[in-house]
Amino acid sequence: NKDGRIIFAIPYEHDFTLIGTTDRDYKGDPAKVHATEEEIVYLLSAANEYFIHPIQREDVVWTYSGVRPLYDDGASKAQEATRDYVLKLDAKDQQAPLLSIFGGKITTYRRLAEAALEHFSPYFPSLMAKAGWTAKAALPGGDFPVTGYQTLVDDFCASRPQLDRALIARLVRSYGTRTSTILGDAKTASDLGVLFGSTLSANEIDYLRAQEWAQTPDDILWRRSKLGLKLSKAEQEALTQFMLAPTVQ
Repeated sequence: NKDGRIIFAIPYEHDFTLIGTTDRDYKGDPAKVHATEEEIVYLLSAANEYFIHPIQREDVVWTYSGVRPLYDDGASKAQEATRDYVLKLDAKDQQAPLLSIFGGKITTYRRLAEAALEHFSPYFPSLMAKAGWTAKAALPGGDFPVTGYQTLVDDFCASRPQLDRALIARLVRSYGTRTSTILGDAKTASDLGVLFGSTLSANEIDYLRAQEWAQTPDDILWRRSKLGLKLSKAEQEALTQFMLAPTVQ
């Protein structure tokens, strides 16, 4: 941009475009952070320098903001600070070693975990016996080939031809092979229980509550998915009432 900063615009949840980021210093409660009107206007202005069709404030359907801890390397501005994580080991004589981690993010969490173990290796040699094993360990539901997403969707569709392909495609994108747990013996949409809009079913909700610790509607609509972008207010209220209802053992 004119001010030397960089923003991105990427396809998001099929029907939207995600535009960001502003990289500003933040002081206060991290739980109360939000995208300010000034930041929204900045991003709209920056994006409109490149978009063929200008976007307006009313085109913004949702905003979010997060706090990212950065290591203080003396940079005068947040956008100039290092994005790499920094590990500091405090190991005084005859005391348990203490490792402090500054920075880091979800996309590098496995490498960060291995780097942490490397710092502890002089104190716990047995920890290094499995060093590097995460490179080949699949996350839950990720036990299929890297290029096998479409094949997995096709297989589920072939075994349940009456289910909507868009439903199966979204589930596989979110849960991988664990889609089978959500679908169970379901052959039709009605077999999945109550439908709340945008392919969200009672079966999926039950799975998220039992396996991913979802407790509130926001856990499901925003933290485990971004279906909040697509469900109407009435559908979201129906979900709330469903989750408030006592469960039958």
